[in-house]
Amino acid sequence: MRKTLLILVIAACFVAWPRAQQGESSAPAGSFDQILDLYVRDGDVYYRALKLERARLDSYIASLATASIDSAPPNERLAFWINAYNAFVLRTVIDRYPIQARTKDYPQPSIRQIPGAFERLPHRAAGRTVTLDQIEQTILPTFNDPRVYFALGRGSHGGGRLHSEAYVAARLDTQLADVRNECTSRPQCVQIDLAADKVNISAIFSWREKEFAAAYATKAQAIFASRSPVERAVLAFIEPKLLTIEREVLEKNTFQVAYRPFDWTLNDLTGRGGR
Repeated sequence: MRKTLLILVIAACFVAWPRAQQGESSAPAGSFDQILDLYVRDGDVYYRALKLERARLDSYIASLATASIDSAPPNERLAFWINAYNAFVLRTVIDRYPIQARTKDYPQPSIRQIPGAFERLPHRAAGRTVTLDQIEQTILPTFNDPRVYFALGRGSHGGGRLHSEAYVAARLDTQLADVRNECTSRPQCVQIDLAADKVNISAIFSWREKEFAAAYATKAQAIFASRSPVERAVLAFIEPKLLTIEREVLEKNTFQVAYRPFDWTLNDLTGRGGR
């Protein structure tokens, strides 16, 4: 009887061990999923409520610091860094909310009113200290998937649309496909002005021009061969969701491309029917 019990205990330990290891390998995306579901609506955030009820966010961010992801599969690592970036943006905002104006160069309120929000404020993730800019400019490019740049909320109306769910490895490609599809339907990303024969595109395409060109320029139709690499990349990026009339106008290849001024207005729901 004792021998049988000992065998059962040992077997249980072997079953539980991989689960424990898996739980320790990365931050729990499920907890961030709950935060986004509670405080994000259509890309905007109830910042005041999130600040008042920030314990769950603080706990999730604390788990990012010690997460071990270096040996994780690529999709798990990419989902981790997208979630980390968006979580750090939320904390940056609520740490200083309501944000005070300090410059006329940006709207009020705006995350850009926070000194060094992207280039200087440090965050801990996966055992290293990083800034938001370092995540975007040195870590995310290694995954060679420029769709991620529209998955970053950036705390602004001009950024990618912040979703009410966390990114997870098992559904990452589907989630990023949704991000790409949304681009064509959001004027902050792409706006096709048929009357003016003009395509207005997000400044994000210019910020990450090298990555978009590398991934999409060769996928554009041959009719656009005379266009610049980034223009061809944008056309290939938005092509799957174009309306028939939009496709017909663009195929005349007479349109102009212009970058939209980036809208740094804070994506804040507070005071707009929010909590």
